[in-house]
Amino acid sequence: MPGAVLGGHMPNISRAKSTNKLRLIKRLRRDFKLNKYAYLLLVPACLYYIIFHYVPLFGAQIAFRDFNFKLGIVGSPWVGFEHFKSFFSSYYFTRLITNTFLLSFYNILFGFPAPIILALMINEVKNRKFKRVTQSLTYLPHFISTVVVCGFILTFTARGGLINDIIAAFGGKTIAFMLEPKWFRTVYVVTEIWQAVGWGSIIYLASLSNINSEIYEACYIDGGGRFRQMISVTLPGIAPTIIILLILRMGRILNVGLEKVLLLYNPVTYETADIIQTFVYRKGLIELNYSYSAAVGLFNSVINFAMIVFVNFLCKKYSETSLW
Repeated sequence: MPGAVLGGHMPNISRAKSTNKLRLIKRLRRDFKLNKYAYLLLVPACLYYIIFHYVPLFGAQIAFRDFNFKLGIVGSPWVGFEHFKSFFSSYYFTRLITNTFLLSFYNILFGFPAPIILALMINEVKNRKFKRVTQSLTYLPHFISTVVVCGFILTFTARGGLINDIIAAFGGKTIAFMLEPKWFRTVYVVTEIWQAVGWGSIIYLASLSNINSEIYEACYIDGGGRFRQMISVTLPGIAPTIIILLILRMGRILNVGLEKVLLLYNPVTYETADIIQTFVYRKGLIELNYSYSAAVGLFNSVINFAMIVFVNFLCKKYSETSLW
C-alpha cells in the first residue's frame, strides 16, 4: 500500500512542477513584452559586470601560480599558497593591515555620519534658495578630479601654504603636514569627508522626502518639537537606508582610495600611509611580481567579502533591514 500511494503521488508532483515551470516561463515572456525597453537598459550594465568583473575571475588563479608571461596563466607552474605565506610572514603585513584598517575605520567613524548630519541640517532649512545654494556648494567637491584635489591638499598643507599661514597668524608653529607620518591620516580623512559629504547626502535627502508628513503632524500634536521630531520620526524613517549603506561600506573596509593615497604619500610617510592597494601597485606594476600582488589582492577581497556577510548577518539579526 505505501508503495502504491507513493507511486500514485509521484506523477502528480512531477506534473505540478512542470505546470509551475510553464506558468513561470509564460509570466516571464509576458513581462518581457511589456517591459522590453527596461530590459534593454539593463544590457549595458550586465555586459559591464560580465566583461570586467566575472571574466577576469579566471585570471585570479595566478595568485596560486608562479606566473610567467611566456607560459601564460594555465602553463605557469602551480605553487599553491606560497605567495600567501610569504605575505603573511613579511615585514610589511602588520603595517599594511594596520594602516588600511585605521584609515578605513576613521573614515567610517567620522565620514559615514557626516552625510546624514548634513542631510538632516539641509532638511531643516526652510529657505529654498539657501537650501539649493548649500546643496550645490557641498556637491561640487565630488566632481573635482582626485589629482586636482591632491594638488590642492599638497599646496595648502605645505610649510608656505594657506593652512600654515593661518597657524602662523595665530602665533603657532608651522607644520610640514605631508612630511610627518602622524598627520597623514588626519589630512586624508578630513579631505575625504569634505569631498564626499555633499554627494553622500543625496541618498539621505531622497529618503527624507519619502517620510509621511502626517507622522510629523502627529508628533507635533503630541508636543514634540523639531528636535524631538528629528529623533522620533526622521531618524527612524531613514534607518533602513542608513543600515543598507553601512553594510555596503563595511564590505569595503579594506578598500581605501588608491589614487588619493598614491598621490599624497611618500617614503617618509610610509609608516602610516602605506596600504594594501599601494603595496599591490608597487609589487605588481613596478616590481612586476604579478602572482604575489594577485595573492595580496585576493586576500583583501576575501576579507571584504567576509565583512559584508558578517555585518549583514548582524543587521538581519538585530533589525528588520538587510541586503539578503
